[in-house]
Amino acid sequence: MGNKPACAHIEYQLLAPEHFAAVIKLGNEVQGENYLNAESLVQMYEKSWHNGINASLVALHQTAVVGFRLTFAPHHWQPDQWCSPGQWPVAADKVCYFKCNTVDENLQGCGIGSKMLSMAIEQAKKQGAEAGLAHIWLASPGNSAFRYFSSNGGKLIKKHPGKWRHASLFEGYICPVCPGHCECEAAEMILPFS
Repeated sequence: MGNKPACAHIEYQLLAPEHFAAVIKLGNEVQGENYLNAESLVQMYEKSWHNGINASLVALHQTAVVGFRLTFAPHHWQPDQWCSPGQWPVAADKVCYFKCNTVDENLQGCGIGSKMLSMAIEQAKKQGAEAGLAHIWLASPGNSAFRYFSSNGGKLIKKHPGKWRHASLFEGYICPVCPGHCECEAAEMILPFS
């Protein structure tokens, strides 16, 4: 971290509309083209709120967005075919959804992702969550996403091949590692809050 002077100068804020353009740009650079767009981000932002509490965050270096975490409040998302609620340690209506964690590649390793996760957990607890679910991208470089989420307490529930195939077929998502349609595997992981 000694060669990353910006690490010491990160500010964290709750996600707000003035951050949207920069979040979309960073998300598409890191996660793959068409990962986010204006319409999808507005929908995700609305799912972040419950009882006047927002669980999504941004990390700023000076005024630039260098990281973000999108978190859906309990009751504001639906488990789908990629979810195994019968294997979760808490009821589904007490689970928030960690949609995305993204950090500028030049600042990865600074603890930004973990800081945003801990802040999102505190917000989600205020919303009534007792655990958080995530689908972790197993094709991340060095499987860093799985290692990061595991080191923060995440437990593997099940692996799901082809999790993002639909998005690549019908929503214009271009995976940064798959030629053609995305065939990446996701790890369904739960992080209990107590």
